[in-house]
Amino acid sequence: MVKRLISTTSSEVLAMTGAELKQSIKASEGRVVLSENVVVEPGIEGLTTSEVAAAFGADLILLNDLDVLNPVIMGLYDENETEPRHDGESIRRLQHLVGRPIGVNLEPVDPNADMDSERRVISAGHQASETTLKEVERLGFNFVCLTGNPGTGVTNAAIAANIAIAKRVFHGLIIAGKMHAAGVNEPVVSEEATQAFLDAGADVILVPAVGTVPGLDDDEIKAIVKLAHSQGALVMSTIGTSQEGSGARYIENIAIRNKIDGVDIQHVGDAAWHIQSPFENIYALSRAIRGESHAIARMASSINR
Repeated sequence: MVKRLISTTSSEVLAMTGAELKQSIKASEGRVVLSENVVVEPGIEGLTTSEVAAAFGADLILLNDLDVLNPVIMGLYDENETEPRHDGESIRRLQHLVGRPIGVNLEPVDPNADMDSERRVISAGHQASETTLKEVERLGFNFVCLTGNPGTGVTNAAIAANIAIAKRVFHGLIIAGKMHAAGVNEPVVSEEATQAFLDAGADVILVPAVGTVPGLDDDEIKAIVKLAHSQGALVMSTIGTSQEGSGARYIENIAIRNKIDGVDIQHVGDAAWHIQSPFENIYALSRAIRGESHAIARMASSINR
């Protein structure tokens, strides 16, 4: 059996298969922190946003705004390099630097979506497809997140279709669901959509954290959690509505509510600074759901272990 994620070393967790990572998260009993970070700007000069997030307690790192067909990550290579490298080793290098599992957002865009806001067009390298999912496998990502950024026209039906593709071509963990409407006129969360994701093979069901999307309450999240857990899947709550910048008091309140609701992973988004959550809020989330000893252990443990 694998160790629980909150007690693993970098060498242990990076050696895990997708199935082992899933079991390791489950064994952590609701105490796993995921930080989503934009990659097109460095967080602090000379560093990636991923390194900053890992330093303040993130167990899992999710890359946003990465074109997987042209995977440029600011801050990853020597600052004297005038052109980004295209050697196919960017993700493995980032894994080496942060000692954490690395995932990426891909967006299952539906060209026929019933939009309730202006559509934002994104490149093919940001969209979920067989081509990009094969590239995610080749680049060595530990997990993929099939979701939608604001206004991109991602639908639940398109998410389910791309889960099925991912199951064929990708061997890592598959996370799927919507943090908000993504510009589409449909329910963000429903048991019907969740069942479709489970039937397609999702490992982790993504739901908005209680307190982020209007009208989504604890009972609805608990129903999704029970449904997913009954079929062997996990659940990740997400703060993807810019409220990741609402301050530590808000973060702590949301963290406890969503832990009571039974989620396995708690996500904190990138919108507050437009690149990642304020580092003190990553720590606030970490400390709230697992206590100071585990929070400090994750921050202090050397990636060389």
